[in-house]
Amino acid sequence: MGRYVLRRLLQLIPVFFGTTILIYWLVWSVPGDPFAGKCGERACPDSYVQFMTDKYHLDDPLPVQYFHYMANLLTGDFGQTFGGREIGEIIAAAYPNTLKLALVALTIEAAIGLTAGVLSGLRRNGFLDNLVLVSTLFLVAIPTFVTGFVLQFLLGVQWKIITPTVSSDAPISQLIVPGFVLGSISMAYVARLTRTSIAENQRADYVRTAVAKGLPRRRVVGVHLLRNSLIPVITFLGTDLGSLMGGAIVTEGIFGINGIGREVYRAIVTKEGATVVGIVVVLVMVYLLMNLLVDLLYAALDPRIRYE
Repeated sequence: MGRYVLRRLLQLIPVFFGTTILIYWLVWSVPGDPFAGKCGERACPDSYVQFMTDKYHLDDPLPVQYFHYMANLLTGDFGQTFGGREIGEIIAAAYPNTLKLALVALTIEAAIGLTAGVLSGLRRNGFLDNLVLVSTLFLVAIPTFVTGFVLQFLLGVQWKIITPTVSSDAPISQLIVPGFVLGSISMAYVARLTRTSIAENQRADYVRTAVAKGLPRRRVVGVHLLRNSLIPVITFLGTDLGSLMGGAIVTEGIFGINGIGREVYRAIVTKEGATVVGIVVVLVMVYLLMNLLVDLLYAALDPRIRYE
């Protein structure tokens, strides 16, 4: 196992540099004046433009700019915005709120999606199965911003069950509804994926053997059927954490959450390319580490899988 983990960590290095090169090129190759609007309605002074150009190596070719950026990044320096604010401080202030929101969403989609999928898969073509299929189709068809506005209006404004906007420290209790909104579409996919996997594995030989041995139904489902059916679901959930963090712009905007999504939106509007690159680099690292964790969980779920 140790050799496998080391090999996978080494494999992440070229993937990390490849994705960061692509991100850096896409962000900084966009045409336009990077100093537009930085000095209000008037044009920025030539001295300021020259100073910032030299500071950020904007006159150098993109490969040279990327080399300087990565050299600083490997020392923990994410750079500064054109206004002089440390990007690392922006990420450190916003990242915990987005991470909490994503974990709440992941927990909700896993708990509800797995439960609905298992019950639906065990009772195919019944009332509960049809209810799950219709409900998940309903969730997938409705955009996240519609779900967010409806729940915010009904629960926050109309019935006053929740606060319409989340406070700056984003406590878990205030993130339950935004987490449900963020994870609603993924929750529907988890339920459908679990249902399909359960239904397919019910006909597997090892399940029929366990039933023939006279094992209790709870043990057959919980130990034999569920563990093997969870492999594709775990794959989806593991990679979905990065998607939730990257796709939180709409949810954070609706509920006023000060997180990564709002910072990315501000950076795009103000053309702060360094901030966009820094935040996306963090999301890439989350994706890579979650993929490694998912691979390691396979062996725990299926004893037939061995890593050498």
